[in-house]
Amino acid sequence: MDDDPINRQVLLNHLSLQNYCVAQASNGIEALALIEKGLKPDLILLDVMMPKMTGYEVCRRLRERFPANELPVLMLTAKNQVSDLVEGLNAGANDYLTKPISKNELLARIKTHLQVSKLNLAYSRFMPRQFLQLLEKESIVDVQLGDQVQKEMSVLFSDIRDFSTLSETLTPQDNFKFINAYLSRMEPAISENNGFIDKYIGDAIMALFSGEADDAVKAGIAMLHLLAEYNQHRANYGYVAIRNGIGINTGSLMLGTVGGKNRMDSTVISDAVNLASRLESLTKDYGVSLLISHQTFSRLQQPLDYAIRMIDRVQVKGKSEWVTVYEVFDADAPEIRDSKLASKPDFEEALSLLNQNYIREAGKLFEKCLRQTPTDSVAKIYLRRCRDWRSLLK
Repeated sequence: MDDDPINRQVLLNHLSLQNYCVAQASNGIEALALIEKGLKPDLILLDVMMPKMTGYEVCRRLRERFPANELPVLMLTAKNQVSDLVEGLNAGANDYLTKPISKNELLARIKTHLQVSKLNLAYSRFMPRQFLQLLEKESIVDVQLGDQVQKEMSVLFSDIRDFSTLSETLTPQDNFKFINAYLSRMEPAISENNGFIDKYIGDAIMALFSGEADDAVKAGIAMLHLLAEYNQHRANYGYVAIRNGIGINTGSLMLGTVGGKNRMDSTVISDAVNLASRLESLTKDYGVSLLISHQTFSRLQQPLDYAIRMIDRVQVKGKSEWVTVYEVFDADAPEIRDSKLASKPDFEEALSLLNQNYIREAGKLFEKCLRQTPTDSVAKIYLRRCRDWRSLLK
């Protein structure tokens, strides 16, 4: 961006001859507006002396949104004092060139910064930028074995149901195509809700959310909606629908690096992680899609905004404490979601009666819930338990 149209045209000519696609702005305000509307350039050439807003100010605004290793900024200016260069670099510029600018030097520097930026982007696919930020590292080169930080975060586990059975019907090549088609559809639900994927474990996903617990729950709901769309796409080609289970827990965890001298990996270690994994497994037992812990439920900003009901208290493997488990059913088909909401008071009263050993009364209420929602798998499980216990007591 440059307020001199002649300078801009000269730059445009040089860059166009190198097959670069160029977007122009006559001042900083115009450039920031373009970015706000969705423009995501690979590199920015920025003049310092511009009307309304200096290049330093523009660069500081850009750095609020994009780190230096993600969006290179090259300042081009007639201000050639050392203090000017220092101010530019302190504002977040990657490089600083003074006028008159050599065409070959400019093109060489652009090429170098684009290569470095692409390399950083490639690294971020293996170690997410958010992970570096949580470790308070500017770049992957700053990460050392044993770096760690303690944070309260929400952990999301997701897994495809009966993947082994499905996988056996596919060739190795088709397995990879299927997994990547599925995972690429799930990823946006996590990133758009302020989370990042810590790791893929085959078809499973482990994601972390350092903000509100609502981010993780909204991501889980969005993943289930995206899965419904994917299943419609699969149906159009004659493929069977797939199902997944999602478990979410919130708590304190240690985030850092583990490994050895020549190979290390990012990871999180905590009971909070283990419980999230356990909740994901429990979705199979209850025949539901999304379970959250009481720790997550209690941290929701507006819990009444979601379709949630308590369904059980479970003991975590290897631990003495019990954990209250909630089903989130916002992503159910609208008619099922609405009928579950309508029967929620009866369901929760039945659960309370069952916990007090009023088995006959609880069974009657679970029957009522099933008349309203015949596909309610949790109500079916509890009704079966009531009948089994009553037969044992006879």
